[in-house]
Amino acid sequence: MVHGKKLAKEVLLPSVLEDDDAESEKLQLGEVGSFTGKPSLQTLEQGKCEQPGKEEPYDQTGRTSYMKVCETLQVAPSSYFLRHMQDSELKMMHRGLGPQGTKALAVPLVTNTSILRLNLRDNWMEGMGGAAIAEMLKENCYITEVNLSDNHLGDYGARAISAMLKENSTLASLNLSGNYITDRSAEHLGPVLITNTRLRNLDLSYNSLGDHAGQHLGDSLSENTGLRSLSLAWNCIRGRGAAMLANGLGANVSLRTVDLSFNGFGKEGAVALGQALKENNILEEVNVSNNRIPPEGAIHLAMGLKVNKTIKSLNIGKNPIQNAGCYGILQSVQENPDSAMEALDFSDIPVNQDFEDLYTAVKEILPELKVNHGGRIGAFRKEA
Repeated sequence: MVHGKKLAKEVLLPSVLEDDDAESEKLQLGEVGSFTGKPSLQTLEQGKCEQPGKEEPYDQTGRTSYMKVCETLQVAPSSYFLRHMQDSELKMMHRGLGPQGTKALAVPLVTNTSILRLNLRDNWMEGMGGAAIAEMLKENCYITEVNLSDNHLGDYGARAISAMLKENSTLASLNLSGNYITDRSAEHLGPVLITNTRLRNLDLSYNSLGDHAGQHLGDSLSENTGLRSLSLAWNCIRGRGAAMLANGLGANVSLRTVDLSFNGFGKEGAVALGQALKENNILEEVNVSNNRIPPEGAIHLAMGLKVNKTIKSLNIGKNPIQNAGCYGILQSVQENPDSAMEALDFSDIPVNQDFEDLYTAVKEILPELKVNHGGRIGAFRKEA
């Protein structure tokens, strides 16, 4: 366990960058006092000097170190944190901690052995605050779930988190949704998914990941053996990037649930995903709704489902696959004697009577199968 005097320096002065930007970032992180008139972070240790011959008592709860750090950084201590720092789950959403408040919080968390689940959603911690949490997680071996969603981490924060994941071996669930993470972070996040085998759940939804990220993540997923669920919903992965990502899913041996909704897979991505469904015998739930998939793309997905033995749920709603695409997918389930399908979602896609008749026939084979669609075409015309 790191000694209390060493914590502040290691946590509050994170060295997460190794490129040409390191020097400028170091100024932002380590020389705050030079520009703001506040005490620099280095003074933290000076303010904690022990009296000669007197040993400072061990701060078991972290309360003392937190109060001292808050004083140095000139931030108000969180009374909620002080009351709940010994709970197994710490929920501090929407508290407005900011970068400095997050740094202060990170110090006592380094040695905290009570908190197992940490939720810091929507605290505007930005990259510097995210880096402080990342440095803390390099030392803390008790926290298994972390939610850092909606914190404006940006690529700097994402790079810090990536560096942490290379060393942390206890974190099982990580939520980085809504953090303005772009393709620039993909080359850092990708390799981590190969080396880190402990992480089970990763949420990267509502970011700005594009084709470059699709390629890097696809390469990594083909070798990943730890993840059970992955969300890439509401990003910008399209065309070639979507195809590369799908190729990686085909070779993956651990993922059970994948959310790819609200991207732009189109026909190219759907073709690759259809092939992935032929090769993958682990995936159970796939969401590709709102991906501009045309009827031709749906037919390729159907070809994959015709031989797949593990998919239980497919959401392909709100795609322009028309009745033909819905019919083809349902028919593939009917023709697959080993199908595990339990739920098909064709939301907002109207179907005709032929589809309804086919569904009735499939229900005799798979009585538990539930199908959702956008209504029957004939019914709409009759009402009109």
